[in-house]
Amino acid sequence: MKKITILLLLLTTGLLRANAQEKASFDKAFQKANNGKSRIEIPPLKELLHIMLAITKTGLGNDDMVNQSGTYYQDVLKHFKPYANEPIIKTFDSLLNVSLYHYIFISGNAMSYDFSGTTLKRNPNYIFPARGVANMVISTNPLDTYKKDIEAFAKKSRFQDFYSQQKPYYTKIIAEYKSGTDLDKQWKWLEKNFKTSINSYLILCSPLINGLNYTTEFKDKGFRQIVMVLPMLDHDPKLSAIQNELFNTRVMFSEIDHNYVGVPSDANKTAIDSIFKNRAIWVNEKTEGTYAYPTPVQVFNEYMTFGTFLLYCQDNYNKALYAETRNNVISLMTARGFSKMELFVSCLEQARSAAPHKKIDDLYPQLLALLSK
Repeated sequence: MKKITILLLLLTTGLLRANAQEKASFDKAFQKANNGKSRIEIPPLKELLHIMLAITKTGLGNDDMVNQSGTYYQDVLKHFKPYANEPIIKTFDSLLNVSLYHYIFISGNAMSYDFSGTTLKRNPNYIFPARGVANMVISTNPLDTYKKDIEAFAKKSRFQDFYSQQKPYYTKIIAEYKSGTDLDKQWKWLEKNFKTSINSYLILCSPLINGLNYTTEFKDKGFRQIVMVLPMLDHDPKLSAIQNELFNTRVMFSEIDHNYVGVPSDANKTAIDSIFKNRAIWVNEKTEGTYAYPTPVQVFNEYMTFGTFLLYCQDNYNKALYAETRNNVISLMTARGFSKMELFVSCLEQARSAAPHKKIDDLYPQLLALLSK
């Protein structure tokens, strides 16, 4: 099964002002409760929206968008498929037929509301969380548009009963995340090796998430929070415990570090644009999913995201595991259409070896010089 990772790109501040809306509002109480902390959650409303998307005609036919393996998916079908012909499900399907990015626009804006009994109440902190993906932008929060329909579907389908019944499973997934990956260790390494500083991390998970993983950042009043939308941890019986750890770490790390590589990329945009302007050299456009990275900087950032993961592995695992992981990452990226990954990794290793104590931000000029040869 192929997995596609999409970086969620929000609009610039100027455009936000033009629409008279903010992405987030972090008051003093929110900052005090979240500063220096990471959380992993399976929120009720977001899970409801994942379920609604899963029972659309598109969702039923797309096992990359929806994780269709396991008992939980069968429980979802048994409970909710009888409601697959509800008008709101058909509306969601029509949006998915326009673009699969509506999967993110619908589920990603779940943060803007919370359940209060059987009704949806505006969240005071997350105003319009998912506004754009790659080169596609929306101007209206779909949860504002379909609020009453979602409330009606939740009530008619007895969603709250289903969620309560599944609560022990959700708790298990969260516990496995805490034990199977070390978010705080990754966070500490990134803050040590980059100039960027983040105040808080939030992981939003669902048993129904498969290949569409993404990350975004919210900034307000000097407070920065990273939100990652990720699948359950993978437990491949063919892999050893450490190999499973590396796989799951890669999935999480390659979302987290987008928020660190972006700042120095923006500072070096002119050089990146020049080196990566010939897209055919760096991207195999015949490969599905590469359309999500339409600009030179976005292509570079995807290379750099996985390259930085390898630097993390180099610092935290033995040479044999690093060599194995390096080969796996190069193969993965090449299969995803990033055809020069081996060259990129070699240049990044060379740049870091020459200045091992420098912040990674400061390695960019040397890395780009090597890549331009």
